[in-house]
Amino acid sequence: MSSFRDLLASHAPIVLDGGLATTLENHGHDLDDPLWSARLLIEDPAAISRVHGEFLDAGADVITTASYQASLTGFGVRGLNEAEGERLLRLSVDLAVEARDAFWAVPDNRAGRERPLVAASIGPYAAYLADGSEYHGRYDLSEAELRVFHEPRWRILADTPADVLACETIPSRREARVFLDLLRESPGREAWLSFSCCDGRRLSHGSDLVDAACEIDAVPAVVAMGINCTAPQHVASLIAEARRGTSRPVIVYPNQGEQYDGVNKEWRADPDAGDWDTAVKEWRRLGAAGIGGCCRVGPVDIAGIRARLGGSESG
Repeated sequence: MSSFRDLLASHAPIVLDGGLATTLENHGHDLDDPLWSARLLIEDPAAISRVHGEFLDAGADVITTASYQASLTGFGVRGLNEAEGERLLRLSVDLAVEARDAFWAVPDNRAGRERPLVAASIGPYAAYLADGSEYHGRYDLSEAELRVFHEPRWRILADTPADVLACETIPSRREARVFLDLLRESPGREAWLSFSCCDGRRLSHGSDLVDAACEIDAVPAVVAMGINCTAPQHVASLIAEARRGTSRPVIVYPNQGEQYDGVNKEWRADPDAGDWDTAVKEWRRLGAAGIGGCCRVGPVDIAGIRARLGGSESG
């Protein structure tokens, strides 16, 4: 059984999955809810399992759990007690692990493939707010207050069979430092930290990506630095910025190139998004160790990325 670190070392660039919520919506599920995709942990967990299977069939080497928008605080607002919230967080991992194991049990699925891994998604505080503020990070909480929010979920997910913790769409260095402190206190655990960015140089909150890269480079248990839910036209520059500050592998999984309107809760086309076929090849040339997608990127897109990286022989 390989770790995420091992997978990156032996098989880069690996293929990440895409937007879980996007794919659920494309299947007709209404996610207009503060819990977003985590709503289906309560109402229809089988739907989540099916989407995990679709991404595995498309060629994903890593699938990400439906816990991005899940938190004990968020479940509490829905009237669930702490024990029920913990059960749902653990369920998010169990669904992904079961989907992965079912996929891997089919001999034909093993041809030219590494055993896929499961990443437990940990979204920013903004995911609980459900107002799109992960794209600017301007919420007035101290590091201590952010820790109070994040720590219970972190402890639960760190105690699951997930192969790696995926701290995603982090808009600020302040919030990243909270995750780094929790990781330091979790012996034997590994995580990637992935940032949302507003342009080719800066985090969504405005500070330079290279400074965040330097901070994560000081924590050995960080197995990769990521860029996600960011416009694809910025990714090439951001890979270069990240590599200025860290020796860790850089993984990228941007959105489809649309802009999110947090007020109206809708995506709007961006004419500057560019061509993914050309972009994926460029990201690989620049040294991206993992490539996938975020919002609006579905299984068909992930299959396309796998094909662009050379099919099953992505190493």
